[in-house]
Amino acid sequence: MWFERPFSDRRHAGHVLAGAVATHLAGAARDDVVVLGLPRGGVPVAFEVARKLGAPLDVFIVRKLGVPGHDELAMGAIASGEVLVHNRDVIDALGIDDGDVESVILKERAELARRELSYRESAPPLDVAGKIVVLVDDGIATGSTIRAAIAAIHDRGARRIIVAAPVAPKETCSQLTAIADDVVVVEVPERFRAVGEAYEDFTQTTDAEVHDLLARARLPGSSTSSSDGSDGEHTSQ
Repeated sequence: MWFERPFSDRRHAGHVLAGAVATHLAGAARDDVVVLGLPRGGVPVAFEVARKLGAPLDVFIVRKLGVPGHDELAMGAIASGEVLVHNRDVIDALGIDDGDVESVILKERAELARRELSYRESAPPLDVAGKIVVLVDDGIATGSTIRAAIAAIHDRGARRIIVAAPVAPKETCSQLTAIADDVVVVEVPERFRAVGEAYEDFTQTTDAEVHDLLARARLPGSSTSSSDGSDGEHTSQ
């Protein structure tokens, strides 16, 4: 826990994280790098990382499977490509019925499909085969959604996966190190309670803001690397 929140908003967090990722990738060929942001809050952060690296930006859809009645608590996650990750510790500890788990899975699969169509419009997903993928979120708690994303990206042939986030607990970082090639986290508090505690402004990002950032990143001849200081002016999830 902090006496002062280290990040003013997601744009600021993205700037700080971008510097850490750039240092980590020193010497790597930048045309081998793809940045993927987890919506919604990870996209403003990922936009700043992609701009710093001069790399293409895309969205990667992952949905948390929230415990019925306690949606903020993850009992697993799903990702594009029929990837499913269960958090058995949570399911078993709370005695959640298999039928309830399946109901949440069906609901979140429908939302995942909706977001795929909405965010991508007619644009195909970036090809990550043989690439270094920087997978970005605005913060990591249990890591369920990130684990699902890692599994899906591995299946798509990524050469190397770097998980990057402004804040995460130490235990989660250790767990992710075992399944990702690298983990870059700026703040690892000894007493972690919630991602939002690292931000002065943790306002929820809207679908419209995600659309706007992705549209900027896709502009021909105007990649995130060439944007001026006004781009990424989004402080929301």
